[in-house]
Amino acid sequence: MQGMDSGDGAEMTRVEGDSARDAGTHPTVFAPGDDRVTAQELRSFSRPQALTRDRASEGLSDALIMMVDDEMLNIEMTQAFLVEAGYRRFVHTDQPQNAIGMMRKQQPAVLLLDLSMPGVSGLDILELMRSHPVLRHVPVIVLTGSTDPQVKLQALSLGAMDFLSKPVDPSELGLRIRNTLAASAYREYLSSHDPLTALPNKQRYRAAAAEVIAATVAAGATGALLHVGVDALGRINDALGRVVGDQLLQRVAKRLASCVQTESGGELSSAEHDPTLYRFDGDEFAIVVPFMEAGSAAAFISKLLEDAAVSFRRPSAPEVFVTCSIGVSVFPVDGTEPDLLIRNAGLALRHAKQGGTHRYEFFSPRFNEQAQSRLDFSAELRHAIGRDEIDLLYDPFVELEGDRVIGAQGVLRWRHASGRVVLGDALQELAARSEMDVALTEWAFEQMGRHVKNWRAAGLTPVPVSMTASLASMLPSEIATLVTSALGSGLEPRDITLVLDNVRGVESLPARELAAIAGLRTRGVRVAVAHLGSGTSLSHLRALACDEVRIDPSFLEGLDSDPALQAMLLGVGDLARRLRLKCVACGIDSAAQLAVLKAQGWDRGQGRLFGSPVSGLAFAGKWLTKGKPRQIPLEG
Repeated sequence: MQGMDSGDGAEMTRVEGDSARDAGTHPTVFAPGDDRVTAQELRSFSRPQALTRDRASEGLSDALIMMVDDEMLNIEMTQAFLVEAGYRRFVHTDQPQNAIGMMRKQQPAVLLLDLSMPGVSGLDILELMRSHPVLRHVPVIVLTGSTDPQVKLQALSLGAMDFLSKPVDPSELGLRIRNTLAASAYREYLSSHDPLTALPNKQRYRAAAAEVIAATVAAGATGALLHVGVDALGRINDALGRVVGDQLLQRVAKRLASCVQTESGGELSSAEHDPTLYRFDGDEFAIVVPFMEAGSAAAFISKLLEDAAVSFRRPSAPEVFVTCSIGVSVFPVDGTEPDLLIRNAGLALRHAKQGGTHRYEFFSPRFNEQAQSRLDFSAELRHAIGRDEIDLLYDPFVELEGDRVIGAQGVLRWRHASGRVVLGDALQELAARSEMDVALTEWAFEQMGRHVKNWRAAGLTPVPVSMTASLASMLPSEIATLVTSALGSGLEPRDITLVLDNVRGVESLPARELAAIAGLRTRGVRVAVAHLGSGTSLSHLRALACDEVRIDPSFLEGLDSDPALQAMLLGVGDLARRLRLKCVACGIDSAAQLAVLKAQGWDRGQGRLFGSPVSGLAFAGKWLTKGKPRQIPLEG
């Protein structure tokens, strides 16, 4: 992994519970001075020409002040006060019926409004402003000689912000206007900036993207929208608390902002615009690139991936590495509509994350088809259990010495009404995306318990059943709760082998989560870790106590003809045995692969060579019937 700060762990302070609400006083997991970034620093990375158009960054004396009063003398006196106070822009009317039209043509920063006027009163103007989508946000200071509290309450209910009694004191008028403008500017700033990182927010991003896309397309050039997502931020939040997650986002924002700032006026800039950074949503940032060629695109994306990778260390805990992934949509190639391009960049980012971490993907039209298909299937998966479309099947689990069935691997299958079948890992991934993973895993344990009870009731001796649960979307404590519930419904610990998949990041989980799995082992439930050599590494085995490891099926592809692969597999098997772990070879498809594994002394195996997944009844009839040997005939 590239881009790690070697000094990040030099001076780390203890992370306390996330009950502390004030992130400014909460201890940080990052080195002092590198975990926070001030609003001023991050604003400096925003597009200057955009900020100068906001009242938040204008001088208050440049603000447009409008006055509506039927007495021209009041207007002239007020204007004299304002000019003396340094306000240079002033418009007025003594015809209240013209006020709304004037404001539509030129929106004021603040309106000074008399209430008691013939024909159209100040209350009438306030009511008309309130119904207008833009004018309703104009701050209004009421100038009135009325002392009736009901009139003031009515004006306040219609949106007035402040009151001044006539005759107006010039000093008080200047102070009220200055305070109103400052409050309005701050409110506008908050509405257009992310409070955590101080970066321009999603609304500013959409507006800027529309402007840059139009300019780039009109110039006949090519630009891009980049969505940068922090990998596994949810896991950081769950394990260490949202305070640490927020610190991480602030730090990533600072690094991305610095990277984008260095491109100002460079190869990625157009004549009118520079690359700009925004906080898009949740764990995502967005970058608008006005001009992009193939070479500059690759270099910039690589730099972003490298610079956005951070690490930190907690006392008495392994170092935690956090990376980002990037999705890219190119305009006009992938479209010219801002919303479409933003959606396409988001799809590309999702696709990049599905392929792993620390990756990038350019948008492809097939992503739309896949997303629509996933959306349709995700919606229907919620009803699949009730429609009896889900099955729990069993693969034979074989002791390689003697080819004897000693267990079963539970495999979930969804028979969709269209005829499409979603099986195993693909169904689990779909369930995770649909937030159905807990429900589906719970259902699988319930079905397994029913099958095992039926086997026992028929006088058969059940074999241990392996059930897979993914840590990608469930915490160990949640999985432990499901297993405990299954044990409470009549299953015995020796009936279950819990197979943990997607264990990336397990080393950063709090001790209480790891203790939940250890508690299951203490009760007699076997724990296995899937995909060793692919999604699972030695650091994961060090953090997570288990009884057996299952080798990723990719290690068996071409095994019979690849000496290097055979040597690697021999080393993995030897390591597992030295760790006193049972070692399972998954994906055995041929007799040649089986011969190599037997020669290397592998314990157990699973794969199509031993048969296809079958129902609980069929599995019992084939392998558990009394008096029938569990010797397995190999399929061709």
